[in-house]
Amino acid sequence: MQKKQFKTESKKLLNMMIHSIYTHKEIFLRELISNASDAIDKRYFHSLKEGGTTGIGKGDFEIMLSVDKGARTLTIADNGCGMSAEELENNLGTIAKSGSYDFKKDNDQGEEIDIIGQFGVGFYSAFMVADKITVLTKTENGESHIWESEGADGYKIGEAEKETVGTTVTLHLLADTEEEKYSDFLEEYRLKSLVKKYSDYIRHPIKMALTSHKKKEDSDDFEEVTEIQTLNSMVPLWKKSASEVSEEEYNRFYADKFFDYEPPLRVITQNSEGTATFTALMFIPSHAPYNYYSKDYERGLELYSSGVMIMEKCADLLPDYFSFVKGLVDSSDLSLNISREMLQHDRQLKLIAKALEKKIKGELEKLLRTDREKYEKFFEAFGAQLKYGLYADWGAHKEVLQDLILFPAAKLGKKLTLKEYTEAMPEGQKDIYYACGETVDKIMMLPQVEAVLAKGYEVLCFTEDVDEFAARMLEKYAEKEFKNVTADALDLGTEEEKTALEEKNKNADALLSYMKESLGNAVTSVRFTAALKNHAVCLSSEGELSIEMEKVLRKMPGATADVKANVVLEINHAHPIAEKLQALFDSDKQLLAKYTKILYAEARLIGGLSIDNPTEISEMITSLMV
Repeated sequence: MQKKQFKTESKKLLNMMIHSIYTHKEIFLRELISNASDAIDKRYFHSLKEGGTTGIGKGDFEIMLSVDKGARTLTIADNGCGMSAEELENNLGTIAKSGSYDFKKDNDQGEEIDIIGQFGVGFYSAFMVADKITVLTKTENGESHIWESEGADGYKIGEAEKETVGTTVTLHLLADTEEEKYSDFLEEYRLKSLVKKYSDYIRHPIKMALTSHKKKEDSDDFEEVTEIQTLNSMVPLWKKSASEVSEEEYNRFYADKFFDYEPPLRVITQNSEGTATFTALMFIPSHAPYNYYSKDYERGLELYSSGVMIMEKCADLLPDYFSFVKGLVDSSDLSLNISREMLQHDRQLKLIAKALEKKIKGELEKLLRTDREKYEKFFEAFGAQLKYGLYADWGAHKEVLQDLILFPAAKLGKKLTLKEYTEAMPEGQKDIYYACGETVDKIMMLPQVEAVLAKGYEVLCFTEDVDEFAARMLEKYAEKEFKNVTADALDLGTEEEKTALEEKNKNADALLSYMKESLGNAVTSVRFTAALKNHAVCLSSEGELSIEMEKVLRKMPGATADVKANVVLEINHAHPIAEKLQALFDSDKQLLAKYTKILYAEARLIGGLSIDNPTEISEMITSLMV
């Protein structure tokens, strides 16, 4: 055999690839199986061109795995096209030279020539687990050669004897270390799992001799039996027409693939050709994973290239607000780099991601229209994620998400979309009213909500921390502004009523100022209001930060005392308490100060807030009772 050296740059590339490029050593098996599949495709293509005169049919092709634990060797054999001495020199002697790429370039690229490999480096990933590789190959013209290498020191090429056409790659595995147990790659269970994980949808059968125990005929004893079995399923479910696949098959695939104990809420299939050519099979789960709303959750779809898995979690295929979607994408047009596991962030990937986003949105809208019960179940699990999407990136995604959001409605007692709310608005209503609280029941107790409902207007109930932030980012929907009934000035009265209220506040300036002084920095101001119906007092806020937003922000890590809403104590101008307060101002300011603190505590309790000094308030109430 003739000894040859890799080029200097090839040595550097080989060393870098073995130690840096690949994330997982197990990738080597995927690469070698993909190369074997390419060789079979090439031979089959030549057979078609020659009218099937090569003596082998499509059903005769196979890839065979075998192990020899004594010799510590793993062999991957195929009956593909084989390589001539020149091809061995070009494809294996020059790192990053791809015979598959040249083959695709030189021939028509139809379905039958869907070659996987394109960069020619994957073969050398085998040196991550082997200290010696032997390649025995034979072409259809009867030429047989052997190629051997122990890594960067170089390689040998010579003539050899081989009975059948094809290529056999034998890996001499590295010795086990404390960090790596390379002998695992000689175990049946390990090889089976790797084929299932990465190469399950290679179109040719991947076979291996497997040992099992079977019951002997006419006996209760068992015997050890070794049989050649096919490890891969070959035909991807997503390559079939949706009409050919039953709901049970989709559910079983979903359960097996994503380990979910419940069937998916919806199955989404997509086949796209043109600027972005791909096939997608996606699922909307019926419930959120236990860690979904935590930093531990990883979003992303499985990414395949011609049936070979490239990435388990390709996060770039899904926007964060659709991170609940599970599934996979298969495309032969992706620009893969030399390791196939790291994807270039190119235009093609962005086109696929955009198409998927549009498809998912369309399916959710369809579910909302056609099966409200199912959609509300989905929204119960993942609605918060859609709301976070509204708020994220300064509202850049509101056009995508705003019609998918649901909020409980106080008056109707059911959930509404923003479109449903605005379409049902009575004549004269200018804004979208909402109120914030822990639950719908607590929101219903707010004095301002009572007043708005009394006018015949609906109030949306914001019960999640993100709700008001999302509404603030939306600003408007259908040209209607969002109004927080406890923060924004309510325009519910007539002009005459507004003028009368302004006059009353002006005349009571001394009283209101004294009450403000009694509360210190707890409130920004005290004023009379006409926005209450039966309640005596309430709290509202002024400015950008509402009371509910203050509560949310104060719960966040690193929050400071500077996070504070401008709180206003509002007093019902038509309630008997208004006259009582004015009388106390004229006769007993000390008692007025007590009344003021009690009213402020009452307003906090109504608003779902805690009282800073409950003992003091209790003593004040007791002193008034005796």
